[in-house]
Amino acid sequence: MTAEPSVAPMTLTTVVASTRPGRVGRSVADWFTNRVLEYGRFESHLVDLRELALPFYDEPHPPALQRYTKSHTRAWSRIVDASDAFVFVTPEYNGGFPAPLKNAWDYLVLEWQHKPAAFVSYGGVSAGTRAVQMGKQVVANLRMLPIGPTVSIPFVGERVEEGAFRPGKIHEAAAEQVLDELARTAHVMRGLRGGTD
Repeated sequence: MTAEPSVAPMTLTTVVASTRPGRVGRSVADWFTNRVLEYGRFESHLVDLRELALPFYDEPHPPALQRYTKSHTRAWSRIVDASDAFVFVTPEYNGGFPAPLKNAWDYLVLEWQHKPAAFVSYGGVSAGTRAVQMGKQVVANLRMLPIGPTVSIPFVGERVEEGAFRPGKIHEAAAEQVLDELARTAHVMRGLRGGTD
């Protein structure tokens, strides 16, 4: 009897887009990464762009060539390459997403391709939804698959107590929908990239 080949677990990387002092994005991302762990179908990783501290894009060659000269680019490339799916946790700045998130996307090309992307957005009355609309255009251009379900958190400040995000039932249900869709699409797209099913 032949043993079945071992299948590496899928990796979901949650990215904190806001880098400003006083942000609530990290608390929202901490909640979501805990939901990923409870969900049980992904290895959960968190990347905080403030801690990653990528400088404004500073490589001399186009990213599609993968001729990286900087250690921070190579480190970021390894993280993205090893991930099967992404969740971008973002606020909305002036109708769009934060500049550090666009910078992080722009550093790489091939590493993003054929991977599903989801968004958790937060803010005031608009809940960051315009940032998600713009972000979906960018990730689609990187040949990622932006999924339909999102988590939108209006008036997020009312849900943060002592530095921790306190979700409501609607946020928990939305997170479940996002994770279900990511699990389905990440599995299929791993095969598209030539990985083991």
